[in-house]
Amino acid sequence: MAEITILCPTGHLGFTPLEKASFLAGVELKPDVIVADSGSCDIGPYPLGADSQASPEAWQRHDLEIMLLAARRLGVPMIVGSASDTGTDRGVEQYVRLIRDIAAQHGLAPFSLAAIYSELSREEVLSRMAAGARVRGLDGRADADRALIERTDRIVAVMDAQPIAAALRAGAEVVIAGRASDCALFAAPILNAGISEATAYYAGKLMECASFCCEPFMGKESIFGRVAEDDIRITALHPGQRCTPASLASHAMYERRDPFREHVLSGYVDMSQCRYEQLDAKTTRASGARWVPAAQPMAKLEGAGKVGERRLAIVGMRDPYMIANIDKAIAWARARLAERFGTPEEGGWQVFYHLYGRDGVMGPMDPSPPANPHELGIVVEALCSDAKRAEEICALAARNLFYARLPEVKGTAGAAALMGDEVLAGKPGYEWTLNHVIPVASATELFRTRLLTIDGTTRKAA
Repeated sequence: MAEITILCPTGHLGFTPLEKASFLAGVELKPDVIVADSGSCDIGPYPLGADSQASPEAWQRHDLEIMLLAARRLGVPMIVGSASDTGTDRGVEQYVRLIRDIAAQHGLAPFSLAAIYSELSREEVLSRMAAGARVRGLDGRADADRALIERTDRIVAVMDAQPIAAALRAGAEVVIAGRASDCALFAAPILNAGISEATAYYAGKLMECASFCCEPFMGKESIFGRVAEDDIRITALHPGQRCTPASLASHAMYERRDPFREHVLSGYVDMSQCRYEQLDAKTTRASGARWVPAAQPMAKLEGAGKVGERRLAIVGMRDPYMIANIDKAIAWARARLAERFGTPEEGGWQVFYHLYGRDGVMGPMDPSPPANPHELGIVVEALCSDAKRAEEICALAARNLFYARLPEVKGTAGAAALMGDEVLAGKPGYEWTLNHVIPVASATELFRTRLLTIDGTTRKAA
């Protein structure tokens, strides 16, 4: 019976550096392939819209170097997907450059690298829409129209396992992929081993976040997977962790609207009848997944567009009366902003008051904000298309709290403390514009693959 072993060192390559000791323990087990995802929507829309990375390149290089040296020493493939956080063409090219530099630094013998690109132009999407393609919104979003596409700065399509599997069959020893379903990175080599889609994508879903599927919680630790048909065995590699039925099953249901379905371009995995069995102190076996092919393959599109320039100010508040009436104070401050700048709709601006100490994390969704916090840390955030105007709006939005007029206030000293007079420049504000799917004829048509030879002995690539 076919079996493949997989080493996964991290759930988000480069977001913080991976833990080396547990990874090297996994290398000693001689895996057939080393796989890591490098992207996420959790980081928000800014990195995609601005086409920038969310972490220092030094951290990304750190993880790539550890993985590449181990993969070349073992002579096994290395797969990284959603390169540089978002999987744009820039991210793929950045990781190819880093791989080239690492190979040259260590004098690595020639190896084949596949770069797989997933970025789409607005024109490509509009052309497909003009030809009749419906770009259907997910999670309650309306279908995309021309206006939505035109205010989207950058778009990526999300690949399943097929482009990666094809690159491996073409001889790639390192794969740097654009935006991909996390589970697809693992499914590709499993499919090439002759194992079914059900097992392949299910194994990927279990392994995609590395040690998050183990307990107790420890991020950035490695896990080891042994995968045969309907037989997935996950082992925790950190000495203090274990993979249990509870930890593995809970991760299988993690981050999904339907906890029993894992959707990819070409279908979905039904996990409703899966079974989990403790094999030893550190290993759990999973089985029972079912594959449901899509009647019409649908590629997910992710897109982000710029909203405006962001400015920030920080205000502290301890006065119990002002804290108890903070919503009235904010309403008064907003009214003064509208007097000067027009309404947000008229003036093209937005202001947010984040009340840390009450509901700063969840805002109005907080189920039980404290009734009487003894102090508030207020982050004032302003958005406007013009940077100077955003700065003025932010400064006034913060200082208006100092001067807020409430009928019971008798003092004149002010009830808010500004951390400083300066307004802080934040990164521009972006929003998710596309969380949609578009019909495709095949799983590979939106993706482009380039094969390179990386030769660390000559510092050249052909």
